Amino acid sequence: MHRRTFLVSFSLLGLMGCGAATGMKSDPRPQMDRSYALQGFNFNVLEGLTVSEDESFYPTADVVWRGDPLGPRIPQIAAMFEEAAARNRRVVNGALPVTVDVTLVRFHGVTNRTRYTVGGVYNVVFDMTVRNATTGDVIEPTRRVVGNLEAPGGTRATVLESEGQTQKVRVTDFLTSLLRAQLV
Repeated sequence: MHRRTFLVSFSLLGLMGCGAATGMKSDPRPQMDRSYALQGFNFNVLEGLTVSEDESFYPTADVVWRGDPLGPRIPQIAAMFEEAAARNRRVVNGALPVTVDVTLVRFHGVTNRTRYTVGGVYNVVFDMTVRNATTGDVIEPTRRVVGNLEAPGGTRATVLESEGQTQKVRVTDFLTSLLRAQLV
């Protein structure tokens, strides 16, 4: 009985730990008419971000990512943002050409240990500025965008993976939607 109570408590602690950063929420989106044509995209990283390869339930770091093979995590994340922007260039095709500047503040996925047990949340935080692609003038000043995507755990994670819904596929699709929601 005590072992079961401990395991349930430990699992709940894991779920809480993998949740979104406490108190983080998106800044309000300016109310305005948007007819943007996404032409440029710049990805930057907030200076001093920490990256963790620790396989604990909730590493203390700004960047945790396991959806690609072990390697330089920031370029892996940049590639997903670039892909999301490329997808949006095809659908965000209004009248005003814009460039979007994104500065990564936090990208906290789940470790393998968390993914194959309790699951959690992918927490993505970035600052975004929209500029006129022709003049460089700021159209929408920098604002914080926070996105959270469920990270299934255990058997559900394994089933999704076997169906082609890898972490990378799910997170890239999520980033595509998150960026689009900010621009339309």
